[in-house]
Amino acid sequence: MSTPASTLQITYDTERAIQFIELARPSQRNAMSLQMVEELRQALASAERERIRAIVLRGQGGHFCAGGDVQDMMTARQAAATAGSAPYIAMNRSFGHLLQEAQASSAVLIVVLEGAVLGGGMGLVAVSDVALAQQDAQFGLPETRLGLLPAQIAPFLRARIGASATRRLALLGLRFDAAQALQLGLVHSVHADTASLQSALTQTLADVQRCAPGANRQTKRLLQAMDSDLSPYLDQAAEFFAAAVQSEEGQEGGMAFMQKRLPHWAQEGGA
Repeated sequence: MSTPASTLQITYDTERAIQFIELARPSQRNAMSLQMVEELRQALASAERERIRAIVLRGQGGHFCAGGDVQDMMTARQAAATAGSAPYIAMNRSFGHLLQEAQASSAVLIVVLEGAVLGGGMGLVAVSDVALAQQDAQFGLPETRLGLLPAQIAPFLRARIGASATRRLALLGLRFDAAQALQLGLVHSVHADTASLQSALTQTLADVQRCAPGANRQTKRLLQAMDSDLSPYLDQAAEFFAAAVQSEEGQEGGMAFMQKRLPHWAQEGGA
């Protein structure tokens, strides 16, 4: 059996102890598969072992991440026919583990955002330390429009931008631009083009290098100690997600997405 191709490209600047990670599924706008989730978790663990000072995460092909991978959802649906909710729970919870591990990383996590930043992509932004966006980036939390829940993303987004803004985005399934993301506090700066975005990244990495590595690691530990343990919530959220996927709404939302049409509740006269 052939080994699946990696969905990440990882390079290192060993002199400055920087890890560069690219989400490498450009034809799918870097939609996050289970394989990608596991590779990201392995990359974070490697960065911790190597005492990496900064991690730069971005996407290939002009997009950051368009959310979860529909093919994985279909695979889980087939498995659920015999195993019940367990495949959906495991799939959803694995992404929550990734977010927890990214947030707990002792490295400075920098995300570079272009194009689509949707669903799970927004989750990665919410756990970053520095978020740099190009002006054309488009953000969104579309889950409820698909009959699903932003189950693992919601608590991290709430901590980032507050309860009121998170409720509005999640319950209306809104899309918004980089200027609005800056206003919400989701990102830290917005840049007109690729060149200015790269310049901002270069400056950010230079700023990281001016900080003592041990002091930065301890500062992150101190800040993280203020957060309550999210594991019980995320475990329950995965169960809620599994129930939503298997519901009539979840099935209709998935079919509508695949068929590139509005689900029945979004059509005129829909319930």
